[in-house]
Amino acid sequence: MCRVLAYLGEAIFIEDLLYKPDVSFVNQMHQALLFQRLNLAGSGVLAWNTKSERPEIPFEYRSTNLAIYDKNLRALARKIKATALLAHLRGVAYDTRSVINEQNLHPFLFEGARLALAHNGQLARFDEMKFDLLPHIRPELSRKIRGTTDTEWIYALVLSQLEDPYADYAAQDIAAAVGSALRVLRQVRRKNKITAFSPMNLFLCDGDDLVAACFTFDPENYKELGENYHPPDEKALRIWYTTGHSFGDHNGEWRMDHAGKEATSSIIASEPLTRDASTWRMVPMQHLIYIRRTSGVPTVEIVSLEQV
Repeated sequence: MCRVLAYLGEAIFIEDLLYKPDVSFVNQMHQALLFQRLNLAGSGVLAWNTKSERPEIPFEYRSTNLAIYDKNLRALARKIKATALLAHLRGVAYDTRSVINEQNLHPFLFEGARLALAHNGQLARFDEMKFDLLPHIRPELSRKIRGTTDTEWIYALVLSQLEDPYADYAAQDIAAAVGSALRVLRQVRRKNKITAFSPMNLFLCDGDDLVAACFTFDPENYKELGENYHPPDEKALRIWYTTGHSFGDHNGEWRMDHAGKEATSSIIASEPLTRDASTWRMVPMQHLIYIRRTSGVPTVEIVSLEQV
Protein backbone atom coordinates (compact mmCIF):
# COMPACT_ATOMS: atom_id res chain seq x y z
CA MET A 1 0.00 0.00 0.00
CA CYS A 2 1.14 3.52 -0.77
CA ARG A 3 2.45 5.76 2.01
CA VAL A 4 1.03 9.22 2.65
CA LEU A 5 2.16 12.10 4.88
CA ALA A 6 0.25 15.30 5.65
CA TYR A 7 1.37 18.24 7.80
CA LEU A 8 -0.22 21.46 9.02
CA GLY A 9 1.46 23.85 11.42
CA GLU A 10 4.53 25.96 12.09
CA ALA A 11 6.90 26.50 9.16
CA ILE A 12 9.23 23.50 8.96
CA PHE A 13 11.91 22.45 6.51
CA ILE A 14 10.51 19.75 4.25
CA GLU A 15 13.67 17.74 4.94
CA ASP A 16 12.59 17.45 8.59
CA LEU A 17 9.42 15.64 7.46
CA LEU A 18 10.66 13.61 4.51
CA TYR A 19 14.23 12.62 5.39
CA LYS A 20 15.40 13.19 8.95
CA PRO A 21 13.00 11.31 11.29
CA ASP A 22 14.10 7.86 12.44
CA VAL A 23 11.27 6.32 10.39
CA SER A 24 11.74 8.79 7.56
CA PHE A 25 8.98 9.12 5.01
CA VAL A 26 11.33 8.65 2.06
CA ASN A 27 12.72 5.45 3.56
CA GLN A 28 9.19 4.06 3.77
CA MET A 29 9.62 3.52 0.06
CA HIS A 30 11.56 0.39 0.96
CA GLN A 31 11.47 0.13 4.78
CA ALA A 32 7.91 0.82 5.91
CA LEU A 33 7.39 -0.64 9.37
CA LEU A 34 3.67 -1.43 9.27
CA PHE A 35 3.34 -2.79 5.74
CA GLN A 36 6.31 -4.64 4.32
CA ARG A 37 5.92 -3.76 0.67
CA LEU A 38 8.06 -1.76 -1.73
CA ASN A 39 6.65 1.54 -3.01
CA LEU A 40 8.70 1.99 -6.18
CA ALA A 41 6.31 3.74 -8.58
CA GLY A 42 7.25 7.35 -7.90
CA SER A 43 6.58 10.12 -5.43
CA GLY A 44 4.92 13.50 -5.19
CA VAL A 45 4.96 16.47 -2.82
CA LEU A 46 2.75 19.53 -2.46
CA ALA A 47 3.96 22.18 0.00
CA TRP A 48 2.27 25.43 1.00
CA ASN A 49 3.73 28.35 2.95
CA THR A 50 1.45 31.06 4.30
CA LYS A 51 4.20 33.70 3.90
CA SER A 52 5.08 32.89 0.31
CA GLU A 53 3.93 34.76 -2.77
CA ARG A 54 0.39 33.59 -3.62
CA PRO A 55 0.26 31.26 -0.60
CA GLU A 56 -2.82 29.44 -1.91
CA ILE A 57 -0.65 27.89 -4.67
CA PRO A 58 1.60 25.06 -3.46
CA PHE A 59 5.08 24.12 -4.52
CA GLU A 60 4.65 20.95 -6.63
CA TYR A 61 7.08 18.11 -7.17
CA ARG A 62 6.43 14.75 -8.82
CA SER A 63 8.86 12.22 -10.21
CA THR A 64 8.89 8.56 -11.18
CA ASN A 65 12.51 8.41 -9.94
CA LEU A 66 13.10 6.54 -6.70
CA ALA A 67 12.93 9.13 -3.92
CA ILE A 68 15.92 7.75 -2.00
CA TYR A 69 18.14 8.48 -5.03
CA ASP A 70 16.51 11.79 -5.98
CA LYS A 71 19.16 14.49 -5.38
CA ASN A 72 16.85 17.22 -6.66
CA LEU A 73 14.17 16.43 -4.09
CA ARG A 74 16.71 16.28 -1.26
CA ALA A 75 18.25 19.61 -2.28
CA LEU A 76 14.86 21.32 -2.47
CA ALA A 77 13.79 19.79 0.86
CA ARG A 78 16.82 21.37 2.57
CA LYS A 79 15.83 24.81 1.30
CA ILE A 80 12.01 24.97 1.37
CA LYS A 81 9.90 25.49 4.47
CA ALA A 82 6.24 24.50 4.55
CA THR A 83 3.31 25.38 6.77
CA ALA A 84 1.28 22.63 5.10
CA LEU A 85 2.37 19.58 3.15
CA LEU A 86 0.91 16.55 1.39
CA ALA A 87 3.37 13.87 0.24
CA HIS A 88 2.88 10.46 -1.36
CA LEU A 89 4.96 7.37 -2.17
CA ARG A 90 3.24 5.29 -4.81
CA GLY A 91 3.08 1.53 -4.60
CA VAL A 92 1.60 -0.57 -7.41
CA ALA A 93 1.09 -4.25 -8.11
CA TYR A 94 4.24 -6.09 -9.20
CA ASP A 95 2.79 -6.63 -12.64
CA THR A 96 3.67 -5.58 -16.21
CA ARG A 97 0.14 -4.18 -16.51
CA SER A 98 0.90 -1.49 -13.92
CA VAL A 99 1.30 1.97 -15.45
CA ILE A 100 4.13 4.10 -14.03
CA ASN A 101 4.17 7.67 -15.30
CA GLU A 102 3.89 11.21 -13.96
CA GLN A 103 0.16 11.43 -14.82
CA ASN A 104 -0.50 8.74 -12.19
CA LEU A 105 1.46 10.34 -9.36
CA HIS A 106 -0.30 11.68 -6.28
CA PRO A 107 -1.15 14.13 -4.81
CA PHE A 108 -3.69 15.14 -7.42
CA LEU A 109 -4.45 18.84 -7.83
CA PHE A 110 -6.45 19.97 -10.84
CA GLU A 111 -5.48 23.35 -12.29
CA GLY A 112 -7.39 26.11 -10.54
CA ALA A 113 -8.53 23.93 -7.63
CA ARG A 114 -7.53 24.65 -4.02
CA LEU A 115 -8.05 21.14 -2.66
CA ALA A 116 -5.54 18.31 -3.30
CA LEU A 117 -5.92 14.57 -2.62
CA ALA A 118 -3.69 11.54 -2.10
CA HIS A 119 -4.85 7.96 -1.55
CA ASN A 120 -3.52 4.95 0.33
CA GLY A 121 -5.35 1.85 -0.88
CA GLN A 122 -7.10 0.47 -3.92
CA LEU A 123 -10.65 0.11 -5.19
CA ALA A 124 -11.08 -3.54 -6.16
CA ARG A 125 -12.35 -4.14 -9.72
CA PHE A 126 -12.21 -0.43 -10.43
CA ASP A 127 -12.31 -0.85 -14.23
CA GLU A 128 -15.73 -2.45 -13.88
CA MET A 129 -17.21 0.47 -11.97
CA LYS A 130 -15.45 3.65 -13.08
CA PHE A 131 -17.80 4.58 -15.92
CA ASP A 132 -20.76 4.30 -13.55
CA LEU A 133 -19.11 7.13 -11.61
CA LEU A 134 -19.41 9.55 -14.54
CA PRO A 135 -23.01 10.66 -13.74
CA HIS A 136 -21.70 11.73 -10.33
CA ILE A 137 -18.69 13.70 -11.68
CA ARG A 138 -18.97 17.17 -13.19
CA PRO A 139 -18.19 16.96 -16.93
CA GLU A 140 -15.55 19.71 -16.71
CA LEU A 141 -13.77 17.70 -14.02
CA SER A 142 -13.99 14.37 -15.83
CA ARG A 143 -12.24 16.02 -18.77
CA LYS A 144 -9.29 16.85 -16.52
CA ILE A 145 -8.56 13.19 -15.71
CA ARG A 146 -5.27 12.32 -17.40
CA GLY A 147 -4.04 9.12 -15.77
CA THR A 148 -5.23 5.57 -15.23
CA THR A 149 -5.56 5.45 -11.44
CA ASP A 150 -8.67 4.97 -9.34
CA THR A 151 -7.41 7.84 -7.18
CA GLU A 152 -7.76 10.50 -9.86
CA TRP A 153 -11.37 9.46 -10.42
CA ILE A 154 -11.99 9.56 -6.67
CA TYR A 155 -10.46 13.04 -6.57
CA ALA A 156 -12.78 14.25 -9.34
CA LEU A 157 -15.71 12.66 -7.50
CA VAL A 158 -14.86 14.42 -4.22
CA LEU A 159 -14.51 17.81 -5.94
CA SER A 160 -17.87 17.20 -7.62
CA GLN A 161 -19.55 17.00 -4.21
CA LEU A 162 -18.61 20.65 -3.58
CA GLU A 163 -20.86 23.45 -4.83
CA ASP A 164 -17.84 25.14 -6.41
CA PRO A 165 -14.88 22.75 -6.93
CA TYR A 166 -12.48 25.70 -7.17
CA ALA A 167 -13.51 27.59 -4.03
CA ASP A 168 -11.82 27.66 -0.63
CA TYR A 169 -13.73 25.49 1.85
CA ALA A 170 -13.59 24.91 5.59
CA ALA A 171 -12.52 21.52 6.93
CA GLN A 172 -16.11 20.57 7.81
CA ASP A 173 -17.23 21.14 4.20
CA ILE A 174 -14.32 19.06 2.86
CA ALA A 175 -15.19 16.29 5.33
CA ALA A 176 -18.82 16.34 4.17
CA ALA A 177 -17.71 16.05 0.53
CA VAL A 178 -15.54 13.02 1.39
CA GLY A 179 -18.47 11.32 3.14
CA SER A 180 -20.72 12.01 0.15
CA ALA A 181 -18.12 10.60 -2.29
CA LEU A 182 -17.74 7.42 -0.23
CA ARG A 183 -21.52 6.93 -0.31
CA VAL A 184 -21.47 7.24 -4.11
CA LEU A 185 -18.68 4.66 -4.30
CA ARG A 186 -20.68 2.32 -2.07
CA GLN A 187 -23.71 2.75 -4.33
CA VAL A 188 -21.72 2.04 -7.50
CA ARG A 189 -20.05 -1.01 -5.92
CA ARG A 190 -23.47 -2.42 -5.08
CA LYS A 191 -24.73 -1.75 -8.60
CA ASN A 192 -21.81 -3.79 -9.97
CA LYS A 193 -22.08 -6.47 -7.24
CA ILE A 194 -18.58 -5.69 -5.96
CA THR A 195 -18.06 -6.73 -2.35
CA ALA A 196 -14.28 -7.21 -2.30
CA PHE A 197 -12.01 -5.77 0.39
CA SER A 198 -11.03 -2.22 -0.69
CA PRO A 199 -8.99 0.09 1.59
CA MET A 200 -9.83 3.73 1.00
CA ASN A 201 -7.63 5.96 3.15
CA LEU A 202 -7.96 9.45 1.68
CA PHE A 203 -5.81 12.47 2.60
CA LEU A 204 -6.85 15.97 1.53
CA CYS A 205 -5.22 19.36 2.03
CA ASP A 206 -5.74 22.91 0.76
CA GLY A 207 -2.95 24.60 2.70
CA ASP A 208 -5.23 25.63 5.58
CA ASP A 209 -7.03 22.39 6.47
CA LEU A 210 -6.27 18.67 6.61
CA VAL A 211 -8.88 15.95 6.20
CA ALA A 212 -8.18 12.22 6.25
CA ALA A 213 -10.56 9.27 6.05
CA CYS A 214 -9.59 5.92 7.57
CA PHE A 215 -12.04 3.73 5.68
CA THR A 216 -12.20 0.25 4.15
CA PHE A 217 -15.05 -1.16 2.09
CA ASP A 218 -16.00 -4.71 3.12
CA PRO A 219 -12.90 -5.40 5.25
CA GLU A 220 -13.76 -9.09 5.73
CA ASN A 221 -14.22 -9.96 2.06
CA TYR A 222 -10.58 -10.27 1.01
CA LYS A 223 -11.01 -13.83 -0.33
CA GLU A 224 -12.68 -12.43 -3.44
CA LEU A 225 -9.26 -11.09 -4.43
CA GLY A 226 -7.78 -14.57 -4.85
CA GLU A 227 -6.30 -17.47 -2.94
CA ASN A 228 -2.83 -15.90 -2.80
CA TYR A 229 -4.00 -12.60 -1.32
CA HIS A 230 -3.46 -12.02 2.38
CA PRO A 231 -4.78 -8.78 3.88
CA PRO A 232 -2.39 -6.56 5.83
CA ASP A 233 -2.47 -6.34 9.59
CA GLU A 234 -5.16 -3.91 10.73
CA LYS A 235 -2.51 -1.43 11.91
CA ALA A 236 -1.40 -1.03 8.29
CA LEU A 237 -4.95 -0.05 7.36
CA ARG A 238 -5.15 2.66 9.99
CA ILE A 239 -3.88 6.23 9.85
CA TRP A 240 -1.97 7.95 12.61
CA TYR A 241 -1.76 11.51 13.90
CA THR A 242 0.18 13.59 16.39
CA THR A 243 -0.10 17.20 17.53
CA GLY A 244 2.26 19.50 19.40
CA HIS A 245 4.20 22.72 18.96
CA SER A 246 7.42 21.52 17.33
CA PHE A 247 8.28 18.37 15.37
CA GLY A 248 12.00 17.67 15.31
CA ASP A 249 15.02 16.29 17.10
CA HIS A 250 14.52 16.88 20.82
CA ASN A 251 17.50 15.71 22.88
CA GLY A 252 18.45 13.12 20.29
CA GLU A 253 14.90 11.81 19.81
CA TRP A 254 12.64 12.65 16.89
CA ARG A 255 9.13 13.49 18.12
CA MET A 256 6.43 16.11 18.29
CA ASP A 257 7.19 18.22 21.35
CA HIS A 258 4.30 18.76 23.77
CA ALA A 259 6.10 20.32 26.71
CA GLY A 260 4.64 23.46 28.21
CA LYS A 261 3.22 25.07 25.07
CA GLU A 262 -0.05 25.06 23.19
CA ALA A 263 -0.15 22.75 20.17
CA THR A 264 0.47 24.58 16.89
CA SER A 265 1.33 21.71 14.50
CA SER A 266 -0.19 18.40 13.40
CA ILE A 267 0.90 15.41 11.32
CA ILE A 268 -1.36 12.74 9.81
CA ALA A 269 0.35 9.77 8.16
CA SER A 270 0.01 6.19 7.00
CA GLU A 271 2.32 5.28 9.86
CA PRO A 272 4.29 7.10 12.56
CA LEU A 273 7.50 8.82 11.49
CA THR A 274 9.21 7.77 14.72
CA ARG A 275 10.04 4.36 16.18
CA ASP A 276 8.69 5.53 19.52
CA ALA A 277 5.01 5.85 18.64
CA SER A 278 3.89 6.84 22.15
CA THR A 279 3.03 10.39 21.03
CA TRP A 280 1.00 9.15 18.05
CA ARG A 281 -2.67 8.15 18.04
CA MET A 282 -4.51 5.84 15.66
CA VAL A 283 -7.65 7.07 13.93
CA PRO A 284 -10.38 4.44 14.40
CA MET A 285 -11.40 2.41 11.38
CA GLN A 286 -14.37 3.87 9.49
CA HIS A 287 -13.72 7.34 10.91
CA LEU A 288 -12.63 10.66 9.48
CA ILE A 289 -10.26 13.15 11.08
CA TYR A 290 -10.11 16.80 10.15
CA ILE A 291 -7.77 19.49 11.35
CA ARG A 292 -8.34 23.18 10.80
CA ARG A 293 -6.07 26.09 11.63
CA THR A 294 -7.82 28.59 13.92
CA SER A 295 -5.70 31.61 14.95
CA GLY A 296 -2.59 29.49 14.38
CA VAL A 297 -3.83 26.63 16.59
CA PRO A 298 -4.85 23.27 15.06
CA THR A 299 -8.30 22.04 16.06
CA VAL A 300 -8.74 18.27 15.73
CA GLU A 301 -12.12 16.58 15.21
CA ILE A 302 -12.81 12.88 14.61
CA VAL A 303 -16.20 11.80 13.25
CA SER A 304 -17.70 8.41 12.40
CA LEU A 305 -18.18 7.16 8.83
CA GLU A 306 -20.21 4.14 9.92
CA GLN A 307 -23.24 5.40 8.00
CA VAL A 308 -21.41 5.38 4.65
